[in-house]
Amino acid sequence: MIQYIMKGGNPLVGEVVVGGAKNAALGILAAAVMTDEPVVIENLPDVRDTNVLLEAIRAIGAIVERIDRHTVRIIGSTIHTICVNYDYIRKIRASYYLLGALLGKYKKAEVALPGGCNIGTRPIDQHLKGFRALGAQARIEQGGMVAVDVDQLVGSHIFLDVVSVGATINIMLAASLAEGRTIIENAAKEPHVVDVANMLNSMGALIKGAGTDVIRITGVEKLHGTEYSIIPDQIEAGTFMFAAAVTKGDIMVKNVIPKHLEAISAKLIEMGCEVSEFDDAVRVVGKPRLTHTHVKTLPYPGFPTDMQPQISVALALAEGTSIVTESIFENRFKYVDELSRMGATIKVEGNVAVINGVQNLTGAEVSAPDLRAGAALVLAGLAADGYTTVDDVEFIQRGYECFDEKLQALGAMLERVSDDKDIQRFKLKIG
Repeated sequence: MIQYIMKGGNPLVGEVVVGGAKNAALGILAAAVMTDEPVVIENLPDVRDTNVLLEAIRAIGAIVERIDRHTVRIIGSTIHTICVNYDYIRKIRASYYLLGALLGKYKKAEVALPGGCNIGTRPIDQHLKGFRALGAQARIEQGGMVAVDVDQLVGSHIFLDVVSVGATINIMLAASLAEGRTIIENAAKEPHVVDVANMLNSMGALIKGAGTDVIRITGVEKLHGTEYSIIPDQIEAGTFMFAAAVTKGDIMVKNVIPKHLEAISAKLIEMGCEVSEFDDAVRVVGKPRLTHTHVKTLPYPGFPTDMQPQISVALALAEGTSIVTESIFENRFKYVDELSRMGATIKVEGNVAVINGVQNLTGAEVSAPDLRAGAALVLAGLAADGYTTVDDVEFIQRGYECFDEKLQALGAMLERVSDDKDIQRFKLKIG
């Protein structure tokens, strides 16, 4: 079992370069199969989720060429099946983007029901509603496959019952090759929705309004090849921003779009941190003691749900009582028991966590329950007194590239280990 072991108490100082956005990359990789011409994608994060999706794309017959670690060429002309029945696809949520992509191109698709982190119910009813509005038959078969098919996709007016990033992207993919005009109302406005729309437009799609709650799509007959660079990862950037806050450090987070980080920056400033914005960087300077605040997760441009565990770690070390309200996923507080083992004082009732800040956390053996909570527990360990081990780090590897190496470069006393001998070796070296 791969673990992270760390000794806390060392302020993280220096510069870190953020990679491409995982959540944008997954939609963009699916879009790449919608043309028979070559598509080159740059600034691709080398993380488990994107690699699993690339394997799934290869499994349906597309040519996938890794030009370098962060650049891939995809050629969809050799696709020989529209059935994505691939063992690993159940492990990532974004498998469902292949439904919209293949439905748009081939007018039918079958994809295994998506998996991913167990952070709450994430139904695909809005996806199916959108596909049906475009004229497709959409059904769940054999307990594990979603099948959609249609003779001709026809544009439609679609109002999403809830704001859904996945449904917005999936409908946008399919509607790009539908006949006529599609309007998506109550659409998600996240930066990665805009990035997928920009990618599709670079392939010849006609999409307007991405980034607002009304997206208008005029279908085209076919898409063409392109070269496209993925935006920086908003959540990776935010995680390192909070790493500076919880360790009382000073980190320059580079290769970011500061506007995408405004909700995160605002909360850090409320908590007493010093935040400086540059053209493509953000610097965060932590303070000896953070100030309490209240936060509620909301769709963009609100505070992102994927940053909720990280801010909760910071608030666990802040002076006073803070309230965190989770409005997106109902099962996102599973890390609280682990954090409590480190000395945090947190009480969860439904979708609300009441956090009474403590002076210090203490090292413990904890397990990562999901991707973002795993990263948050690492931050807690780096702020805690003594040694902390974090199990199940494969969750963290789903969405963070070289997480341990980037932290080490900032001065973190942290290593990836695989057995007790490695742990003892680390303690001897650090001690």
